[in-house]
Amino acid sequence: MLTLVTGTTGQVGRRFLPRLLAQARPGERVRVLVRDAARAEPFAELGAEVAVGDLLDAEALGKAVAGVDAVVNVAASFRGVPDEQAWAVNRDGAVALGRAARSAGVRRFVQVSTGVVYGTGRGRPLTEDDEIRPGGEMWGAYPESKARAERELLALDGMDVRVARLPFVYGEGDPHLAQSLRWAANWAAVQRLQMVHHVDVAQGLLRLLHAPGVAGRIYNVADDAPVTALELHRLNGVEVPAGLHERTDPDPWFGIMSTERIRRELGYRPLYPTVWSARDAGAL
Repeated sequence: MLTLVTGTTGQVGRRFLPRLLAQARPGERVRVLVRDAARAEPFAELGAEVAVGDLLDAEALGKAVAGVDAVVNVAASFRGVPDEQAWAVNRDGAVALGRAARSAGVRRFVQVSTGVVYGTGRGRPLTEDDEIRPGGEMWGAYPESKARAERELLALDGMDVRVARLPFVYGEGDPHLAQSLRWAANWAAVQRLQMVHHVDVAQGLLRLLHAPGVAGRIYNVADDAPVTALELHRLNGVEVPAGLHERTDPDPWFGIMSTERIRRELGYRPLYPTVWSARDAGAL
């Protein structure tokens, strides 16, 4: 089995790839698609094959997917980039990769997406069967482009596509936890953020990659206990702004995700069920 992984120089991909390689069985190989070969040297040292190219380069994609059995598309452009870049990478690049993979006879495609695609809250934890409702303070080109990519990939005939929706990812030196204060400083004290540690992202993606019989399924991959804005300040060792306690939460269920499906169908259990357990284990 040969698995192609994209986005391996990003925060999620660079932590997922070593775990994928470490769990490879005899005869299983991993290939990475990168734009800069120099940045892939650490992965090559771990045993990964390297393909150099861009998601929007048809010739490079054709070479990258040649002989591949499965794809894990981690590549993404997040908030803060120009809208056209978000659309180019998150939708156009993902769909181009999916089509190239189908043409090459790839059997399985794991698309890494985001829980922000749900949009506004529902007054309860979000489930994979919930329709997308654009809106909320985090809505924009990033979630919209990811939602479009999901829809177009799942519509591809002849290929087994499954989707992982991630909340806020943290851990293992990822700067996201500190960056969370960009938003949390303006939230109500009790406003919550759904999170997942990198080790559990990898666990979830590996389960999606190897599970039989789940073609076309979407799975939320998250931990068990969203954290409040107040807790985020304490985790970062930052003084809590006085105004935090004076605000109200406009959408208490925004971004809060149910993990019942991945638990029941794939046996997922977060190794770090809360950010506090990760902190106590020295895994931040």
